[in-house]
Amino acid sequence: QVQLLESGGGLVQAGDSLRLSCVASGRTLRNSAVGWFRQTPGKDREFVAAIRWNGGSTHYADSVKGRFTISKDGAANKVHLQMNSLKSEDSAVYYCAVGYGVILSAVRADVSYHYWGQGTHVTVSS
Repeated sequence: QVQLLESGGGLVQAGDSLRLSCVASGRTLRNSAVGWFRQTPGKDREFVAAIRWNGGSTHYADSVKGRFTISKDGAANKVHLQMNSLKSEDSAVYYCAVGYGVILSAVRADVSYHYWGQGTHVTVSS
């Protein structure tokens, strides 16, 4: 089992930055992919970014490419999501997720992830 705890959400103004963090416990993150997804009321969960633990390749949704950066802290079993130039449409609950054995072509699919955090709220006022 993997337990995930997100932090770093909050209320900011458009153009500001936030850094979300996700700390994992219970199992090594080797051979995993760690993803960030977001969801707003009435909408499906949306892929934001992911990082493959082995090798560190990163993947982004087109809507956040160039503004968000995902990174890992291997020693601390943490993943960060640096969010810059925030827009009102970035407002959502952000979830951290972990999947093992995720193939490259499926890294953006939420069904590839087995473990989920409880989410952290991000609100961007315009």
